[in-house]
Amino acid sequence: MKGLMQDWPLLVHTFIDHASIHHGDREIVTRKVEGDIHRTNYSEIHSRSRKFSKALIKLGVKKSDVIGTLAWNTHRHLESWYGITGVGAIYHTLNPRLFLEQLEYIINHAENKFIISDISFVKILEGLEEKIPNVKGIIFLTDKENMPETSLKNVFCYEEMVDAEDDNFSWIKVGEGDACGLCYTSGTTGNPKGVLYSHKSNVLHTLVANNADAMGIKSTDSVMPVVPMFHANAWGLSFTAPMSGCKIVMPGMNMDGESIYQLLTEEKVTFTAAVPTVWLMLLQYLEANNLQLPYLERVAIGGSAVPRVMLEKFERDYEVSVMHAWGMTEMSPLGTIGAFKHGMEGLSFEDKVNIKLKQGRASYMVEMKITDDENNEIPWNGKDFGNLKVRGPFISSQYMKGDGGEILDEDGFFDTGDVATIDEMGFMQITDRSKDVIKSGGEWISSIELENVAVGHPDIAEAAVIGVLHPKWDERPLLICVANEGKSPSTQDVLDFLDGKLAKWWMPDDVVFVDEIPHTATGKIQKLTLRDQFKDYVLPSLK
Repeated sequence: MKGLMQDWPLLVHTFIDHASIHHGDREIVTRKVEGDIHRTNYSEIHSRSRKFSKALIKLGVKKSDVIGTLAWNTHRHLESWYGITGVGAIYHTLNPRLFLEQLEYIINHAENKFIISDISFVKILEGLEEKIPNVKGIIFLTDKENMPETSLKNVFCYEEMVDAEDDNFSWIKVGEGDACGLCYTSGTTGNPKGVLYSHKSNVLHTLVANNADAMGIKSTDSVMPVVPMFHANAWGLSFTAPMSGCKIVMPGMNMDGESIYQLLTEEKVTFTAAVPTVWLMLLQYLEANNLQLPYLERVAIGGSAVPRVMLEKFERDYEVSVMHAWGMTEMSPLGTIGAFKHGMEGLSFEDKVNIKLKQGRASYMVEMKITDDENNEIPWNGKDFGNLKVRGPFISSQYMKGDGGEILDEDGFFDTGDVATIDEMGFMQITDRSKDVIKSGGEWISSIELENVAVGHPDIAEAAVIGVLHPKWDERPLLICVANEGKSPSTQDVLDFLDGKLAKWWMPDDVVFVDEIPHTATGKIQKLTLRDQFKDYVLPSLK
């Protein structure tokens, strides 16, 4: 016997519908790319999203078309997402911190029809235009007065497009299983891979991410998503915020400590989220100016492990509760969050910190296990570590266009590529990464790609890249080279060769020359041996 309930599809644009009806006058504040502070509300965002949907249809956008967005966190970026999904198309976030070759690959692989961009990325798009033939035009998220001078062909002004329409528009009918969003992995092994979210997966993730033991956002909160929308849907805040009807504060492109502090205080932000690098800059600004955080209650930190000193400062010096979270693009992204269990409330401050330093326990709808290399499950004792695997209704089943082949094991679990322990209470802690990738400031740097570029130097025979500790960025790349016989390139020679071939933040912080790089019996570089060899290495910039 089947239940007799209404068949109500789970669609992402219902979030903005709900916010408009029940929280229409709730404020959305943006530090615009143009520099000024802009104020709007959910009712206006809802209206402008529908106007933009009509404008997209006039441009010829159809269901399942992929529309790229190269933009910071602003009200325009947010409403463009709902306008895109409202016509049954797919928003595709582009990370402006990638170098041109990666952006070119991603845009072409996704078959973007249009790109919506902030005016700060004109030069990037000019460098790509001839290499992205499927893109029919660029929509700049600005008004007529601030439209950039550019050699780009077929450009459109977002505000003019919106102003030319009325909001008499009903969302195009789609199924909850239809795709609505697309993010690409960092491409740590081979090319980046597309993670295609459905309406249903995003709605389920939103419901889970906003339960009381997770982000727990309420309509009375003022929320600032510092984590960019091009980082896995701003960790879902693009949806959890309108679902709750809270105030949203969009920081735009300014991520320095002073700019973040200004918004936190002036807009009375109670909840925010970002990678540790951002909070390091904020804490340094607070300490240098003897400031406090009078309104901030909770901060979610992910992307990299939270340093103990950072967690302790937030909690002890500023009375801000830290939520340590972990996830992946493939997980929409929330996997675990460090919410206490019953009985932990009375622990000492030190014991609470020890628990919060772990990545946390699995969210509802995320099943988790650790296995050995033969896929045998490893017990949850907090000591034995293994390959971390996950499954659930908002976790990828395959990559876009089948890239990477079969990514699930026989039980339907996805291998995260992380090595972890899980303790008796279910708290997970990552101990290593199975891929030799470097995480710097919450961003991935591929050691393989960096090595491949480095060995293009005519005087280098072999190269290996490992991550070394950095107090601000968590890790920075160290390039280890073997010179060709009879050659003696300098560190500056190599850095000059790499310049322009990599994203600036991918550039190694130092180059070390050795006589030999250790290899396994099968010819692979022994990264673990190198890490052990250079475990006490101090970068020149830190001496």
